[in-house]
Amino acid sequence: MNMKKTPYNKRKIEKLVRELIVQLGENPDREGLLGTPKRMADMYEEIFAGYCMNSELEISFSEESDSIIAKDIQFYSMCEHHMLPFFGKIHIAYTPSGKVFGISKLARLVEKYSKRLQIQERLTKEIADEIMKMGVKGVTVIAEGEHLCMKMRGVRNNSTIITIANRGLVDQNDARAHLLALIYDSKPKIHPV
Repeated sequence: MNMKKTPYNKRKIEKLVRELIVQLGENPDREGLLGTPKRMADMYEEIFAGYCMNSELEISFSEESDSIIAKDIQFYSMCEHHMLPFFGKIHIAYTPSGKVFGISKLARLVEKYSKRLQIQERLTKEIADEIMKMGVKGVTVIAEGEHLCMKMRGVRNNSTIITIANRGLVDQNDARAHLLALIYDSKPKIHPV
């Protein structure tokens, strides 16, 4: 994936982090905190790199296939409500229209949308929408996420959040059930045609 010029001003971020340390009641000149503003500015550049990624999702190989499934694509993102991490895995199943994506492109697409301030519902939708724009017959995107904003604060709940986006052919119940069964390793029900 090509990268656009970074919109970050790392110097400003370092100053803001230093001020945050002061406002938390700490000494930013203490040995353990001396390099923290720079480390955080470097970290933010990496974990928010999705803002700089151009989309290069292309259907590039002529090939017929009923369905293609990429399971367990790991993602890490930052909740836009509390700026705490959420992470997990994404499954992508799509029905091509005579051409297929290079497999690594799907993982890069997940990275493009997850490496930004995000909510899981929008992350799932954005990935499905971009794949659908490429002319596939249908796509299902399933995201399974663990949210530190739920585990560390507030309700302190350990649940996994699952979001699903269906587009195109997979909006039909039979197709959706079949793909879910394939993704979750259950035996799919085969209906006579």
